[in-house]
Amino acid sequence: MSESKGRVLLAYSGGLDTSCILAWLIEQGYEVYAFMADVGQEEDFEAAQKKALAVGAKKFFLEDLKREFVTQLIYPALQANCIYENVYLLGTSLARPVIARGMMSVADREGCDYVSHGCTGKGNDQVRFELAFYGLKPDIKVIAPWRIPDFYHRFAGRQALLAYAAEKKIPVQQTAAKPWSTDENLFHISYEAGILEDPDITPPTDMWKLTTAPEDAPSTPERISIEFKAGLPVKVTVPEQQKSFTDAVEVFTTLNSLARKHGIGRIDIVENRFIGVKSRGCYESPAATILRVAHVDLEGLTLDRNVRALRDQFVTIELSRILYNGHWFTPEREFVTSAIPASQRTVNGLVRLKLYKGNVVVEGRSSDEGLYDERESSMDELGGFEPTDTSGFIQIESIRIKKWAQANIRKGQAGVAPEDVYGSRV
Repeated sequence: MSESKGRVLLAYSGGLDTSCILAWLIEQGYEVYAFMADVGQEEDFEAAQKKALAVGAKKFFLEDLKREFVTQLIYPALQANCIYENVYLLGTSLARPVIARGMMSVADREGCDYVSHGCTGKGNDQVRFELAFYGLKPDIKVIAPWRIPDFYHRFAGRQALLAYAAEKKIPVQQTAAKPWSTDENLFHISYEAGILEDPDITPPTDMWKLTTAPEDAPSTPERISIEFKAGLPVKVTVPEQQKSFTDAVEVFTTLNSLARKHGIGRIDIVENRFIGVKSRGCYESPAATILRVAHVDLEGLTLDRNVRALRDQFVTIELSRILYNGHWFTPEREFVTSAIPASQRTVNGLVRLKLYKGNVVVEGRSSDEGLYDERESSMDELGGFEPTDTSGFIQIESIRIKKWAQANIRKGQAGVAPEDVYGSRV
């Protein structure tokens, strides 16, 4: 037997790519350990372990990271209202730091020389994983098969991988009839590649795994309430079940179940990958969709206007970019997240919601924070507000606008053509 090239810890999913990579790494002369993270995906972990060992992995490691995923990644993203390109809730991105940290822990413990992953050479995840690896262990060596010419020329497409899997007798869920890739965790599931690469093809109805189609969801709405403290969901009450849930993981799994039942959380988008390529992706983010609606609404009641504006303009945008681009283990992430607790100090209260056929409808909200004054806001009484004070406010605000308008009038009199197509220049 030839001497091993070294010990590799492979981020293993049990799917097509990583099963084939496991077999290929062994072919190349590496001793391979398989690593799996339980981040809430619906997975038969015993079957995955059996498959990995059958393919040739020397050891298999499964780490339960669900609680860490919720409390250390999902919760800060929720507090910051993180969203990418105004639509994607970052479900894949959020899981990568947790998985990478769990993987580095095992690699250290088991004396691995390398780590490896199944991320494609065109995707975001290769960047996210590897930057996380280097942020945790700067001297780690990474094997990225999808950037090795011998590998990607041999496996030029998914059909080649399927043929290799058949040759090696590796069972895979993906078939020629359903050629798309999925990535699932407690927060969401993503679908990409295969027929989905044509952005004008409607996803087949049997692709969606988590949520009921909105048109098939119950015709009777379901009402729930979510209580927040410091911007975090601490209690979900489901009257139909006559139950309340307070554990962080249970809160998320309960909302997932409700949202799936009512067809909530599907999106189909084309996004801009970090490396510059556009990509079509379909996502289901059930609980996350409910929580975002509730959290944003409660902030309207409890968060100071200027604090909210600064958070939206800086923390939300920057943390979303940091997550998407894989910059979690960086000084800028530490700096940005340090602002979250101060922004969420007053985000305390209860939001009542109606779940109905793909929609999350806010039916009411309450809080003891005191920023909202019903008497002061009322159109039926003064409530301590003096209307004449507004005259001075308007006069001050109008100074620069009047000057701008006067300058435009002078330009018009001098024969300068108007430039504003929206009609503000005369």
